[in-house]
Amino acid sequence: MSEINTNEVESKKNLNFIEAIVEKDLAEGKNGGRVQTRFPPEPNGYLHIGHAKAICLDFGIAERHNGICNLRFDDTNPVKEDVEYIDSIKEDIEWLGFHWNNIYYASDYFQQLYDFAIQLIKEGKAYVDEQSSELIAQQKGTPTQPGVESPYRNRPIEESLDLFQRMNAGEFEEGSMTLRAKIDMANSNMHFRDPIIYRILKTPHHRTGTHWKVYPMYDFAHGQSDYFEGVTHSLCTLEFVPHRPLYDLFIDWLKEGKDLDDNRPRQTEFNKLNLNYTLMSKRNLLTLVKEGLVNGWDDPRMPTLCGFRRRGYSPESIRKFIDKIGYTTYDALNEFSLLESAVREDLNVRATRVSAVLDPVKLIITNYPEGKVEEMEAINNPEDETAGSHIIEFSRELWMEREDFMEDAPKKFFRMTPGQEVRLKNAYIVKCTGCKKDEAGNVVEVYCEYDPNTRSGMPDSNRKVKGTLHWVSCAHCLPAEVRLYDRLWQVENPRDELARLKEEGLSALDAMKQMINPDSLTVKTNCYVEKFLAEQKPLSYFQFQRIGYFNLDPDSKDGKLIFNRTVSLKDTWSKIKNK
Repeated sequence: MSEINTNEVESKKNLNFIEAIVEKDLAEGKNGGRVQTRFPPEPNGYLHIGHAKAICLDFGIAERHNGICNLRFDDTNPVKEDVEYIDSIKEDIEWLGFHWNNIYYASDYFQQLYDFAIQLIKEGKAYVDEQSSELIAQQKGTPTQPGVESPYRNRPIEESLDLFQRMNAGEFEEGSMTLRAKIDMANSNMHFRDPIIYRILKTPHHRTGTHWKVYPMYDFAHGQSDYFEGVTHSLCTLEFVPHRPLYDLFIDWLKEGKDLDDNRPRQTEFNKLNLNYTLMSKRNLLTLVKEGLVNGWDDPRMPTLCGFRRRGYSPESIRKFIDKIGYTTYDALNEFSLLESAVREDLNVRATRVSAVLDPVKLIITNYPEGKVEEMEAINNPEDETAGSHIIEFSRELWMEREDFMEDAPKKFFRMTPGQEVRLKNAYIVKCTGCKKDEAGNVVEVYCEYDPNTRSGMPDSNRKVKGTLHWVSCAHCLPAEVRLYDRLWQVENPRDELARLKEEGLSALDAMKQMINPDSLTVKTNCYVEKFLAEQKPLSYFQFQRIGYFNLDPDSKDGKLIFNRTVSLKDTWSKIKNK
């Protein structure tokens, strides 16, 4: 009896339902045993974390089955598209750690799609309609009531052919005519009720210029593009379930009379990524950017991949989160705290530990020699033995966190308070002796004495104390700006709340202004960090000890360091939410 590979068995058990479909297709020899996927974004905005789920699936399926994943830009609407978005999409995919085999554009197939439309007109399967899109929508009926046929549905083939060619020649205005597929106005699937497959657009295209005046609709371009490229598995989100019969029909019409049973793209749908306290529609994100409610697409409060990158999320943490939530055939609202736990887990093993004081008060060690400076060794990451260490200077005057001192402290306050000992991390045990206040009663200086025999590594350093505080040397630190980010929205489900407020008559902008969290960004300008951070590269990952995870913002310049808080050390939001 052959030995069973336990890893292989475990891997089979962990297959998501899409991978199970792919493996079944491979076992049955469909598409010649090939796996080819595609990621087809529309270049009309920056990618958000919802796209990351599709990216991980499309590229991951191909990687795991020795297949191909291509990047295809769905550039069928020149009104909303821009080369800026194309460049950002490429950057985001590569940042996540994936690589495409080829880059295609829907515009690569404009001539083939146009020729196919001409073919359908000649076969009596398409006609030019001169009604407005609003009237067409009204005539479609309801799922339980048949639609009304267009008065142009049975116009002569030669007339539709002439009009369609003149539409592309630019003779008619936008919105005056469309080309519709002639299918079934009584079909229970609303998408079969003579869908629009071409419309007039006169905006120059970023690749084809003014060559085309008519552009295909998504439902018409999508399946055919998949077929032209040799896609085997077309993976879409659940809203495309009712579109699938139309997807299959257009491919059948394209290759009518030819055997496609085992050599055609197959559409499979999975659930979108929905996060609480997050709004992910590109249309709404564009409104936030254009109206100045955020500071651009890469604002660290945005759910865009470039926003997460700037905030300090690692690509590995996002992929780990996607793996945790998985793929299903039903929609769900995921907790943002689950994403934050994934980034904490990942940054714990990759972030360099450093000292930073965000709300400083001066700590003076009164019995420490003036002018003396000691170099203390600080471990870069206790979770990674290969990460090494760096030097942090220790001196008589230090900066400490204001909240770490209390003059009249409760019994369980284990930080700095008169008469109590604490350890200064990587340095000595000190005992607080008092403080100095200004005329308003604010503490301006804290005083303590150190025990010279308790430096880390010395015999007396093992003396038990209940508190350990971080610090930076006043003479050996750098000023910094620290940006503390919180949830952008005050409501748990901003998508539904936005829809509700719009139904009440508010504009999308006014609704957003009502929902936005006024405390989503707090800027602290009077912070100090150890000078080791001046040598680090933008977007590097750090743990400010006892505070949280941060990264160095690209806006940093010589003499002005700026840090973004990625996430706190613990999930404090859930505690606040559940009070």
